[in-house]
Amino acid sequence: MSFLKSNIFSKRDKKNGGPSIEGPPRHIAIILDGNGRWAKKRGLPRTAGHAAGAETFRRIATYCKDIGVEYLTVYAFSTENWKRPEEEISAIMRLLNKYLVEACETMEKDKIRLKVLGDASILPSELRELISKTAAISKKYDGFQANVCINYGGRDEIVRAAIKYAKDFADGRAKDLTEEKFGSYLYSAGIPDPDIVIRPGGEIRLSNFLIWEAAYSELIFTDVLWPDFTSKDIDKAIAEYKSRDRRYGGIKV
Repeated sequence: MSFLKSNIFSKRDKKNGGPSIEGPPRHIAIILDGNGRWAKKRGLPRTAGHAAGAETFRRIATYCKDIGVEYLTVYAFSTENWKRPEEEISAIMRLLNKYLVEACETMEKDKIRLKVLGDASILPSELRELISKTAAISKKYDGFQANVCINYGGRDEIVRAAIKYAKDFADGRAKDLTEEKFGSYLYSAGIPDPDIVIRPGGEIRLSNFLIWEAAYSELIFTDVLWPDFTSKDIDKAIAEYKSRDRRYGGIKV
């Protein structure tokens, strides 16, 4: 596996305490890329790749929790993915529905949290109900949290946040705007910025993922397709993260 280095550094969350380079990253974000190509290489429909990718997410989420990562955020379905064939979109929605049903059954047992980031208003009603259910369960616990981005786009998130702030300002509920204040209007409000953004699948871009939140994240790219991604790939990404000189915009004394 080859990882390509970036000169972008992760922003330290001063309020909640910055990530420790000695331990695991506090927050890992992953773009789930390569499901379709994985299936094509095997002569399978793209839907088979998404199913395999869903199983990979389960394994990686469990592994991240076990090694002490506090937050895992994955890019499951973007605002641009609606352009895909209807059959593929339906299959993805069924997989998301299946995953959330299973999540509701295990969250209380394992005392974990799950949050969906994105505009849920146009999602199927059953999926919206499951999102509400997982949110209610999550309020009971502290500890590991998985964030799943569904119908999410980074630019859309920023525009929505700007509109909400403008309304609050006009109504007298908000005053001078700061970065911290603006962050409270994002889907990710209350979640520390990702220390690492990993993109499997060989592409070298963010594709509208966590545009605001990833401003100082370490970017790590790999050719491994998402369904083939394993805990060893997480270990390699963390090792790469720890090897980087993280100056947070300053200079090394």
